[in-house]
This record gives sequence, structure tokens and C-alpha cells, in this order.
Amino acid sequence: MNRFLRILAPLAAGLLLAGPAGAQAPATGAQAAPATGVRSLDAIVAVVNDEAIPQSELDARTRVAAAQLRRQKIQLPPDAVLRRQVLERIIVERAQLQLARETGVRVDDATVNAAMGRIAEQNGVSLQQFRERLEKEGVSFGRFRSEVRDDIILSRLRDREVDSRVQVTDGELENFLAAQTGVAAGSVEYNISQILLRVPDNASTERIDTTRRQAEALVMQIRGGADFARLAASSSNAPEALQGGSLGWRSADRLPSLFLDAIKDLKPGELAPLVRSPGGFHILKLDGRRDATQGKLATGAVDQTRARHILLRVSDITPEADVRRRLSDLRQRVVTGGQDFGQLARLHSVDSTATRGGDLGWLYPGDTVPEFEKAMAQLKPGEVSLPVQSPFGWHLIQVLERRTEESPVERNKMAARMALRERKAEEAYLEWLRQLRDRTYVEYRLDEA
Repeated sequence: MNRFLRILAPLAAGLLLAGPAGAQAPATGAQAAPATGVRSLDAIVAVVNDEAIPQSELDARTRVAAAQLRRQKIQLPPDAVLRRQVLERIIVERAQLQLARETGVRVDDATVNAAMGRIAEQNGVSLQQFRERLEKEGVSFGRFRSEVRDDIILSRLRDREVDSRVQVTDGELENFLAAQTGVAAGSVEYNISQILLRVPDNASTERIDTTRRQAEALVMQIRGGADFARLAASSSNAPEALQGGSLGWRSADRLPSLFLDAIKDLKPGELAPLVRSPGGFHILKLDGRRDATQGKLATGAVDQTRARHILLRVSDITPEADVRRRLSDLRQRVVTGGQDFGQLARLHSVDSTATRGGDLGWLYPGDTVPEFEKAMAQLKPGEVSLPVQSPFGWHLIQVLERRTEESPVERNKMAARMALRERKAEEAYLEWLRQLRDRTYVEYRLDEA
């Protein structure tokens, strides 16, 4: 769930900055309605399997992408190039959504409502205020809500098709833990950007050589002073192309081995030698490095807290004021009325922990979001917090007990396994996405597309 929120939060900001570039923006050029009031048919720019992509969608998504690039201070590529990039992303997205429908991936309204509430909170407004801001900018709230649903579906599809199949062997875990032992302070996180030129499965030798020459030409342009982010936006086939190719800060355990081997000895600003993977050719740039000591596995005593909570979410039916009032009432029933917190959690909480009285078990530092952890840290055993807002909704928190674990061996094993899974899942996802794109039938209808 957090994965798609990281994507949608900047998307929401981009929509709010893009002006009337949302789903209801008027078509341009050949799609403009004649003065007589008779609307022309929306042209088709591509067909993905048996589903058409209308020009109005491409126009709207291109304007949003342009606004995002401007916000990141990335020079826009030519309009036709940007439209091609956006169209390719729509095609890949449509192929995934089609597979999700065919294989029964569904998302209910309650899940979408909760996600909308979290997106609004990340933008610093209530859900109603967020809706008003979208509509003021000419963005259809219904269309944005539909896009949120699609992103949740894509996240669940990835979980099923990729993440659930990734396995970490005991040998890999032991090697990872051994590498962590005695790591000196000053371990590193890397900020990387990439340009990917994709090579399809079963590509001919001629096609591979042509793609390699294209990649080498881009490297020469970059070394000659061309802007990396602009070339990524215009040429890269990677998902982050329209973010200038930036992968963001990642620790070594979250990087594909091919990438880490290529960039670990670079200085910030340098390009790595061209990297060949099963997916194509990668041009990698090291944007920065920083100390990552805090991300290493714990070796000393660690404080733990056992807590439980009641979670309520804002929705169209239950606005924020009502949620806070309900939680305040539940708190009074525990604090002054002597009612059992666990029983109230079973009756009222919308979290999956409701069946066990809201019990979250023993929590380590960093296990919960900062808002939750800060409020929990201020409580003594037995105390109940005031209503606390987090990206997941509104909580009442009760601390049950605290302890200090002297040797968090199992915790370290779990953290190591998760880090290895994330690295392998990222590689597997990109490979799965490439294969899905290669077997998707696409018919382009416009020369400029």
C-alpha cells in the first residue's frame, strides 16, 4: 500500500499545479468541439490488445507529466517526444490493468476511501478540502478516485505476480548477515539516476547492436554536457523516466547487484560504464552518496513497546470531525468508564488487528509511522492517547508494557530477509513488466504517437 501512495502523493501535487489538465480538460487540435456545438469523436491514439486509448487521455496525462517535469526543474523534451513517453506508460499501465481484470484482482470502495483520505492528509488538507482543490483546478474528483483505485490494483497485482514468488534462501540470509557483522560507521546510501534503453525478448543481434549504439550516443551527449534528466525524460524506457530517471536514495541492499557493482566506486556526478541486463542497456549516474549507519542492523540493546490501538478512517459518510468525536468518546469510556480497551477495539476498529483487540504485539523503533511512534513514546503503560492522526487514519493508542531486548537476533534476521526480498522483488518486477510489455499487442493509430 505504501508503494502506490509514494507514487500518488506527487501525482496529486502535480495535478494541483497543472491547472485544468485533469480528466475533464478540453481536447485540443483535431479534437476541439466545432463552433456549431456538435462534438467530434475522440480520436484513438493506440489500441492495447482490444482496448483503445483516446487522444483526450493522452492529452491530459501529457499536461500532467509536463507540469511534474517543470516542478522538478527538468527541461521538457519536444512535445512529440514527451507524448510518446507518456503514451508508452499508459500502454504498460493498461496492459497490467487488463491482466488484473482477467485474473480477478479487485479493490472495494472502503479501501479506495481510506487511500483517498491518506493522500489528502499527505497534501496537508482534509478530504473535502482536497476535493474542492481538485475541482477548483478543473480536475475531476471521480477520475482521480478512479486512478487511485487503479494504482491499488496495480500494487496488488505486483504483490501477487512478483513479490509472492520471491524467495530468500537460508544461504543468502546467512551471507547477508555475515556481511553486516562489524560493518564500520560510514556505510553508504547511493542516490542514482538511470536511463534504460529496453531490448525485447528474443531480439536479433542487429537490434541489440542498434540499441547499444543508441545508448553509447546518449553517453557521449551526457559527457558533452547534455542534461541527464532531460535525456531520461525523452529517451528512457524505465518507469521513473518522467522523474528525470531518478531512483532516489537507496542503500546497497536495495540496489540490483549489477547497479551496485557499476556505481560503488564512482564519485558523485560520474557516469558508470554502460550496464547490460536482461532488460536492455542502462546508463547510470551517481548523483550522491551519504552515510547510512542508522540503517544498519542493531547490535546492542533495543527498547520494545507492546501496544494496541483502535483505528477509524475518514470517509464520505464519516467526516473527520465525526471520527475524532467517536474516538474521544471511546477514550472516555476506557479512562473514566473503566471499559476494556480490547473489547472496544473488537467492536469499533477498522484495522485488521481488531479481531485480537487491537493488539500490535511487541514493536521495535521504526515499526510504526512517525506520528504513531511519537504519540506512543509519550505514554506510560496503561495510558491511552488522545486521538492521533497518521497516514492510515485516526488512532487511539494504549501502551500495555515495555521491555529491553538485549540481543535482537531474530529481529535482525527478519530485517535482513525483508531487505533481500525487496532487492530481489525490484529486479523481478522490472523483468516481469518487460515480459508483459513484450507479449502485449499494441497498434499505434497516430504517426506522432
